[in-house]
Amino acid sequence: QVQLVESGGGLVQAGGSLRLSCAASGGTIASHAMGWFRQVPGKDREFVAGITWNGAVYADSVKGRFTISRDNAKNTVSLQMNKLNPEDTGVYYCNVAFCARQCTPVFGSWGQGTQVTVSS
Repeated sequence: QVQLVESGGGLVQAGGSLRLSCAASGGTIASHAMGWFRQVPGKDREFVAGITWNGAVYADSVKGRFTISRDNAKNTVSLQMNKLNPEDTGVYYCNVAFCARQCTPVFGSWGQGTQVTVSS
């Protein structure tokens, strides 16, 4: 099974930017839809952004601020996050995904994620 490692999180002020990266090993993700998800303590993990063979899909809360991209040669997926606000705080995870109007994760297990904290 492909293993996914997230990185790039940190502490940023509201209005700032971060770029997250998801690196895959043990297999290629080039032929898979990929998604980013986030979780806040006490809440369910939620969909953030996904990328398929024919485009990207976003949660309404991040449209116009976040951009998902992939580099198949490097076997990575990235999430550029701009105009961050405190509601974006959480642990961000990537996963192979099934995407339609939004994405759902395919793998039942998750990596360690990367913490994003946005201060007001």
